[in-house]
Amino acid sequence: MKKSIVALILISLCAFESRSQISYITTQKEKNNFPLFASGKATAIYLSTQDYPGCIRAAKDLQQDIERVTTVQPSFSTDKIQASDELIIIGTIGKSTLINELINKKKIDVTAISGKWESYLIQVVEKPLPNVKRALVIAGSDKRGTIFGIYDVSKQIGVSPWYWWADVPVRKSNSLYARPVRNVQPEPAVKYRGIFINDEQPALGGWVRENYGGFNHQFYEKVFELILRLKGNFLWPAMWGQSIYSDDPLSPKLADEYGIVLSTSHHEPMMRAHVEWQRAGGGEWNYATNEQKLREFWRDGIKRMGTNESIVTLAMRGDGDMAMSAETNTALLEKIVNDQRKIIAEVTGKDVTATPQVWALYKEVQDYYDNGMRVPEDVTLLLCDDNWGNIRKLPKMKDAPRKGGYGIYYHYDYVGGPRNYKWLNTNPITRVWEQMNLAYQYGANRIWIVNVGDIKPMEFPIDFFLDYAWDPTKWNQDNLDDFTKQWAAYQFGDQYAPEIARIISTYTKFNSRRKPELLSPETYSLVNYRESETIVKEYNQLAEDAENIYRNLSPQYKDAYFQLVLFPVKACANLNELHITTGHNRLYSQQGRASTNELADRVEDLFNKDAQLAHYYNKVMANGKWNHMMDQTHISYTYWQQPEKDVLPDLKRITLPEASDMGVAVEGTTLWWPNENTTAVLPSFDRYNQQQHYLEIFNRGITPFNYSITANVPWARVTPKEGRLEKEQRVEVTVDWNNVPAGTHSVLFVITGENGKKVNVNTTVYNPSEPKPDQLLGHVEANGYVSIESAHYTKALNSPSATWKLLPDLGRTLSAVTTFPVTAESDLPESDSPHLEYSIYLFNSGEIKITTFISPTIDFHNNGGLRYAISIDNEKPQIINIHPDTSNKAWEKSVADNIIESVSKHIVTKPGSHIVKFWRVDPAIALQKFLVETTGAKPSYLGPPESYYRLPKNQP
Repeated sequence: MKKSIVALILISLCAFESRSQISYITTQKEKNNFPLFASGKATAIYLSTQDYPGCIRAAKDLQQDIERVTTVQPSFSTDKIQASDELIIIGTIGKSTLINELINKKKIDVTAISGKWESYLIQVVEKPLPNVKRALVIAGSDKRGTIFGIYDVSKQIGVSPWYWWADVPVRKSNSLYARPVRNVQPEPAVKYRGIFINDEQPALGGWVRENYGGFNHQFYEKVFELILRLKGNFLWPAMWGQSIYSDDPLSPKLADEYGIVLSTSHHEPMMRAHVEWQRAGGGEWNYATNEQKLREFWRDGIKRMGTNESIVTLAMRGDGDMAMSAETNTALLEKIVNDQRKIIAEVTGKDVTATPQVWALYKEVQDYYDNGMRVPEDVTLLLCDDNWGNIRKLPKMKDAPRKGGYGIYYHYDYVGGPRNYKWLNTNPITRVWEQMNLAYQYGANRIWIVNVGDIKPMEFPIDFFLDYAWDPTKWNQDNLDDFTKQWAAYQFGDQYAPEIARIISTYTKFNSRRKPELLSPETYSLVNYRESETIVKEYNQLAEDAENIYRNLSPQYKDAYFQLVLFPVKACANLNELHITTGHNRLYSQQGRASTNELADRVEDLFNKDAQLAHYYNKVMANGKWNHMMDQTHISYTYWQQPEKDVLPDLKRITLPEASDMGVAVEGTTLWWPNENTTAVLPSFDRYNQQQHYLEIFNRGITPFNYSITANVPWARVTPKEGRLEKEQRVEVTVDWNNVPAGTHSVLFVITGENGKKVNVNTTVYNPSEPKPDQLLGHVEANGYVSIESAHYTKALNSPSATWKLLPDLGRTLSAVTTFPVTAESDLPESDSPHLEYSIYLFNSGEIKITTFISPTIDFHNNGGLRYAISIDNEKPQIINIHPDTSNKAWEKSVADNIIESVSKHIVTKPGSHIVKFWRVDPAIALQKFLVETTGAKPSYLGPPESYYRLPKNQP
């Protein structure tokens, strides 16, 4: 009895019943550790011959993985177990005679996983069988439970799920041991977790045709294995011109054997690919006029599905993923669903509820649901995002549960308005987490599927999506950076992991500001706030940082690092510089600058560099393994659809006169002098923000000339203040604040050029004696505005039902702030309602405008728009709806800019200290930034950089 109690206590102490990943594989020989590979010998692997073929196949992958790591292949057998000191025993409860025997002999306790979905147990067992001293047992609750247990071991011994798809090298080792712990993996939180291969031309399609001759089973075997190694189980296969069932009948057969649940996309009902209707020549895709042909077509799809594990898509959209015709009505769609379900029941010979089914509320289909259309309770409602990562609809907390549950169809890739985005990863996992956390918290957990385009180059966000779907409790707003660091360490080792993680997070943040395909020479301001040059500088610095790591990495990592990190960073840095340089080229041509043609040459070089980077990815990296994967066009879009080829932007070249001709431009305007009759004016300076502004002197001719600059006060600094100029010179203007008298000062700079030509530039310098910078609280106005990042509040007021929390790195410029839990009910503001306070100091009074920058979250409960409230000081809060305009034009702007800007107006009666209050009304509003304008800010894409601020010491 005592021994039994002790055994139970030990089992309890060793059990890891949580979903958190534990490390149970080590290279160290320690007491009671189980050798997978030691002293040059690999431990044999055994399975029962009665187990699922997919489990036996995955176990053979483990056999190969151990060889990849150790160079020694363990023996593999489904025959009778031979006497041995150590064995690896793998099997499925109820299917494997080996596992059943261990259960019956009470060698393993499977109570925690028996009857569960995709669960597994990994445990070292003493004397499991006669003539076997010890065994590492991998027992699955079902077929995929066993497979996931197998691949979990593979990952822990050092084989990345991306070993083939991204050429991540395995971690070689001379020894491998399993710690004597009991590792229990509970059920995944989301039942079906998968990817959608879509928009696969020209990149993936070209690669597949070159390597496999088409989308056949040899290609799909690689896809199936990847999904399973990432603990996914679900696939919408490639569908534009492809059919996984008819192109190669082995593909669906192998999917079922591997353990992949097949379905067809949101607009392909009844297990039939879109292209099959075209091939069949069945006539019009219209149930009202062609019902018999469509029923026959769909019946054949269910027949062909057979007993393969599948989820059947119901209803229909217009032909080719188009909207339904205008005459389509709810009654017709409900009839279609009812008829389809009759076909399913008749063909399968089972109750219709025994076959999983899904109805995708995609685009206009959601309108039918919102207008009252319903499907039976056992059908999963697949809710969708807006194709740009913003979930459109979620169940309400008070909604009655439905048997089929809810799922989410999400996008990392899209073809459609306002513009395709297919080229590179533009999906920060902070935003993915924020939106999918909403889905999980509101109960959409039956299916999560993400459109991944060509699979590559979406490796990183795919990994996160499937990992998060398995266990949404593991990652939250406070530890997302840990996921990125762990992912980087696993692919490239520990040495550079923190820096690689920073690079990945930063480039996806940069890309999410505006998709690469949406960039243009006009995107970023060329003259205000140094916006465009800052974009180029920061992205090029990031590329340099990535390049430095590449140079120092061990050669074995370089191919993987190039495709997963270096290429997207360099290519996107290059593209941003290309568009911005094009913008400067066009501006300079209008000003007649001598550097105009030089910038045109630079754009041509950048355009060629883009092609060279793609060539290296396609033809050189990994010995050309991934040829065509970077064939996707991305430069010079003219409307939503991609151009046939990348086109060099329209550039300007000018002919210069021989004689020199001085021009002067100043920060904040595209005008130049002496062309203008007005006086040139630089933005002002103040002691709080201590700005650095610039002016530019340029030549409009060929002959160089000398210039000099003087100021009417000794504490105004210009660098350089004189020189000989061939084409142009930027002059930095600063103030020596230690010597500026108190008060407001007008400063005059005189630029003298050839033949005594002069240009006057004015500015204003503010040096108030009060308040002192170190005594201020909050942000200070300058040049007519106060720019505030949401994370830099001076006070946060929470309530029992809602707490303000930071969403690090979620935002175009810094981070975001929102309230948790995201399921807390809406509430109008009262004095003690949750709100944030931002102290500001204004030098102006009167009417002011406040623009709030908010993540483009959609009103997912269709309540008429998401709301916040805002006020200054003690005024009554204004309730602001961030969705006042529901037009397609307004939506296109919000997703193209990746922001919603909402404006409120307020009256401030006097200058001085004030408090802006941001009040929670509805959940899920993620505040990124404020812009408070008195006399007005200048136009820019991201808004002015943050103003000078000082926060309380206790602000987080």
